Formats: sequence, structure tokens, C-alpha cells
Amino acid sequence: MEIKSSLDLVGGEIFAVDKPLGWTSFDAVKRLRGAIQRRLNVKKFKVGHAGTLDPLATGVLIICTGRATRAIESLQAGEKEYIAEIRLGATTPSFDLETEIDATFPTEHINRELIESELPKFQGHIMQVPPVFSAVKIDGRRAYKFARKGKEIELAPKPLYISEIELLDFHDDILTVRVVCSKGTYIRALARDIGLALRSGAHLTALRRTRVGDFDTDRCLSLDDALEMINNCQIIDNNNDSPRDGDTDENSI
Repeated sequence: MEIKSSLDLVGGEIFAVDKPLGWTSFDAVKRLRGAIQRRLNVKKFKVGHAGTLDPLATGVLIICTGRATRAIESLQAGEKEYIAEIRLGATTPSFDLETEIDATFPTEHINRELIESELPKFQGHIMQVPPVFSAVKIDGRRAYKFARKGKEIELAPKPLYISEIELLDFHDDILTVRVVCSKGTYIRALARDIGLALRSGAHLTALRRTRVGDFDTDRCLSLDDALEMINNCQIIDNNNDSPRDGDTDENSI
């Protein structure tokens, strides 16, 4: 994403940021919203993101401001690409590093040939059971709220589409895959299913989203760069279509 000299925050801007490890998507939105509210001198401002990234994932996060939030639904419907690192031979309740290993499995029989024979089975239209540690709703409540209390829950499988799945590396029971998929795909659940297909167990150890629709990591700003642009750019005044500083009135937007 290019560094702009002026921003139309009210009319709508789309920021492609590279979400850091450990941040929730809401953390990133909150940080940008706070900077915009201070710059515009308003108490409320509409900012949203197109597609959640887990705290343990990094990469492309699309953040929309003002009237551009109307595009969120279409943006998050776009195709997504991920690079995933998966550890074979062990599972966790969350299917990633959020929870501790709960079981181990043999891996001596797994080789590159077996992996390359099984991965194509996940390409195309498939059904996937979401992780219980997820934001899927059950009776109006998020599934992870039940899971964190140790309650047994059962989620229905959902249809999705994986257009590409490619083995990039395999060594020491760690495989790295590139996945191009539709909205709603849980890469953690894919790691679980790959482990099962290999007659073992597996969980996700690292995840990077490299593309959302037409936005890839090469077009991303760091959060610091996005904040610097918000703080230092001229702000377009929608009342007269001319750039100005952020000395607006106290009206909420």
C-alpha cells in the first residue's frame, strides 16, 4: 500500500496492514480507530476489519474507515492465501499453540510421498468442522466460551472451497503448506484434518495470511506506518473537498 499524502477518512479509506504476532484483529482496529478519533477530534468513528486473524497469526488484515466500511462484506468474501506450519504427531484442543498438547501419535510412517498423496484430497469443495475454540455461534454464544469452560460441544460441518494446497517443506515432523481458500476456512481445522488423513495427529504452529483478494503482503503497511500516515497526512474535508488538518468539531461520525 502506498504512503499517501492525504486521506479521506470519513469518505472512506482501506488500509492493508501486516498484523503482528500476538495482536487480535480488534487490537489493530482499536489502535487505528483511536488515532483517527484523536486526529479528527471526534468521540466516535466507524472502523472495521474484513476477516479476522487469530492472535497467533500474522499477515494481511484489511481495515476500513468511514463509508468504506460498507465494502467490508465484499472484501472479506475474497479469496485468501495462507502459509501454514503444521507439527505432526501431536494434537491440542485448539488445534494450535493456544492450548497445551493433549495427545501424541506415531509419525514414523509419514514421508513426503504420503503427504503429497493426501494433500490433493483437500482441494476443491469440502466439508469442514470448525474448531470448538472459534467464534462460531451456538445458541447465540461463541463456541470458544463453551470450550474454555471445558464443556462438550458439537459443531456442524460447513462447506468451503480450497482452490490450491501445496506442500512447501517437510522435515522433522513439521510440514509447511500454502493454501488458497474461500471465506470461512479454518486453517487450524485443516491442520487437524491433515493429521487424521496421515493416520496421526497434528496442530498448527505458525500461520501467515499472505493475501486477501487483491491485497497481498507486498501491498501492506506495518501498523506503525499506518498510524504515522494517519497522524501526519492532510485530512480531506468532505464539506469542501479540500485537504485540512484534523481540527474538526465534536460531532460523532
